[in-house]
Amino acid sequence: MTEAIIEPDLPIIDPHHHLWDLRPLLPMFPEPRHRFLETLVPAAHYTFDHLQADVTSGHNIIATVFMECGAFYNSAYGDALKPVGEVEYVNGVAAQSASGLYGPLRACAGIVGHANLLLGSGAGAVLDALTAAAPARFKGIRHQGAWDADPDVLGPPFHAPPGLYRDATFREGFAELGKRGLSFDAWILEPQIGDVIDLARAFPDTPICLDHCGTPLGSASYEGRLGERFGVWREAILELGRCENVMVKLGGLAMHNCAMPEQGPAAGIGSEELARLWRPYIETCIEAFGTRRAMFESNYPVDRWGATYPVLWNTFKRISQGASTDEKAALFAGNAARFYRLEGLPS
Repeated sequence: MTEAIIEPDLPIIDPHHHLWDLRPLLPMFPEPRHRFLETLVPAAHYTFDHLQADVTSGHNIIATVFMECGAFYNSAYGDALKPVGEVEYVNGVAAQSASGLYGPLRACAGIVGHANLLLGSGAGAVLDALTAAAPARFKGIRHQGAWDADPDVLGPPFHAPPGLYRDATFREGFAELGKRGLSFDAWILEPQIGDVIDLARAFPDTPICLDHCGTPLGSASYEGRLGERFGVWREAILELGRCENVMVKLGGLAMHNCAMPEQGPAAGIGSEELARLWRPYIETCIEAFGTRRAMFESNYPVDRWGATYPVLWNTFKRISQGASTDEKAALFAGNAARFYRLEGLPS
């Protein structure tokens, strides 16, 4: 799907993308693979060259933030510290981009890594090692808590323990973030938004970002139930929005879990149709959090399932066409720069 780029000069910071090479891992999963894994096969190899091609495909992407994805871990560091390898790798990619050989883009200007917060207070040593690996770029962690009683919703690579964000040992580890001024990204599924509310209230001084609009569900046992569950999702989002330390990422809706669209990958659906599907969710999130606590995201390459990179950002621009110039500047770049403390970028 090709489209003319809408508002091509609007500066964008993409605050959520991955880099990985999943090709060595795919043989570990038996055929037929879960639908989520099949959605990733076309993007099983996504490193700097692929990112560079996407972010230079028409929109004015000025910087990006890398989001942990369990890639390039270094097992030589031991189980607790192996995520440091991912941050080391991404910091090298950021340095490659910052060289200027590839244009003005600041890829991976911010890095969100992973530390196992179930280490309790021991997570502090991991956070210190992650910071040392990229002192200018490491901003915080994500410890995903996605879980559902139906295992087909997520598939074999995921499934955190149920109630992870309420666990006392997890929260002991979470407290180490605040001591270091680090942020937390929360990826959960829509029925778990209450867990994030409880976590945010318990740690009101720690900045938290809810990924992917809270991941509304429309697949597996939730198939065909988006409309039925919209009100429940909306009330939870409005309640979370009352937590002043929480921001929300506007995106992730092209994941197969959400079934918006049902077809994929990169189904060829244009931005007008995607805007129709996503508008109720994105506008509700902006209603709940305001234009100063929300940021558009690509979630690439996962969201390649439903949209090419140019179409994805065209969709967001269609949805926000009624916003003021200042509101667009915040939603597309400024809020991301402020939350992730990206020096030298407009916030």
